[in-house]
Amino acid sequence: MQRFGQIIRLKPEKYDDYKRLHAAVWPEVLAKLREANITNYSIYHRGGLLFAYFEYVGSDFATDMAKVGDDPRTHDWWAVTDPCQQPFEGDSQGSTEGNWWLPMEELFHID
Repeated sequence: MQRFGQIIRLKPEKYDDYKRLHAAVWPEVLAKLREANITNYSIYHRGGLLFAYFEYVGSDFATDMAKVGDDPRTHDWWAVTDPCQQPFEGDSQGSTEGNWWLPMEELFHID
């Protein structure tokens, strides 16, 4: 099992929308995450930041994430949730490509 922590900014005016959407995540999206071996998934909010934690229990993370990324219903979900999020600052040219849900380094864990 692998643990993942990620962060992204939440647009302040989208807090209520984001909270409402995640109070009733679409069943097809949840099923696709489970199919991709994602478990124990949580998203937290504080001070305009979203922190996500999940555990991956599969054996090929890249392939499983590609399945999620190829899913049309997941793309529909992202179309309503992504406008709520704001990527972290971009590179020197201002690009935010690759800055969506930035990974975090795990520094401590206890079972």
